[in-house]
Parts: sequence; C-alpha cells; structure tokens
Amino acid sequence: MVGGWWLVVGGRVTNSEAETHLLARELAAALEAGDVLLLSGDLGAGKTTFVRGLAEGLGIDPADVSSPTFTLLHEYRGGRLTLYHADLYRLDKTATGDLGLEETGVRDGVLAIEWPDRLTHQLPGARTVTMEFAGETARRISISDPSTNTNH
Repeated sequence: MVGGWWLVVGGRVTNSEAETHLLARELAAALEAGDVLLLSGDLGAGKTTFVRGLAEGLGIDPADVSSPTFTLLHEYRGGRLTLYHADLYRLDKTATGDLGLEETGVRDGVLAIEWPDRLTHQLPGARTVTMEFAGETARRISISDPSTNTNH
C-alpha cells in the first residue's frame, strides 16, 4: 500500500461520473509535489472528470478545470499543491522535453497528462491511471505501481 493508492492498484469500478470524481478526490490526499499521473483511456472514459476530482481533493475549484486540448497545458493554483493538466491528444508523438512537462510537474505540484501514449520516452516514477469502459456509465480504474511502471 502506498498512501491511498491501495484502493485502485488492482482496479476499482465506478458507476457514474460522480463516483469517478469522488475516487480521484479521495486519492488526491496521497499526492505529493513531483507526482506525475499518466491518464490513459479512450475518448469519453473520464480522464478530465478524474482531473476535476484531483483538483477538488487538492483544494482547487473543480469547475475551473477544463480539457486543455487546444491550450495543451493548464495550470491550477490555490490548493495545497499546484495542479498541471496536459492533454497530448492533438499531438503526434513528441518528447516531453520539447514541451517542458518534466520541469513543470516535478517542483511544486502534480502533473496529470492525458494521452500519455504520445510521449516518446518514459517518465520515471509516474503512475499510469487506466480508465476502461465497464458499462454505459461504469468505468474500471486502475493505477500502476510506479516501481513497475512502463508508462505505456
């Protein structure tokens, strides 16, 4: 068990958007400065909903969180940690070094990256959060152990 992460290392099913939000909110308590989360899942799987839950758990207004598809990176301050939210969906494979993402999340906050399959190299210590459809509104959410993470 690593903090609150034991809840979903083996996978947990949420039955609504609200439950996905709540799960992420609860897990935010285990986050520390420098944590990197790689959010993997199909379109509509709940990645941005998960980030809204993280924001709320960090003390940031979840209504401020939107998908950063067109701006690439949003920064949310005002909570116990800064939350950086990147969405690589519109990019071809790219190096995180070119985007400055590695420097962003490791200092003062948490970095959540949607569509991590676009990265060209691994981010040591990152946890992969995998969201799979388990029904019309249900999602199976699992989080990798960072010591065994291969990122994608």
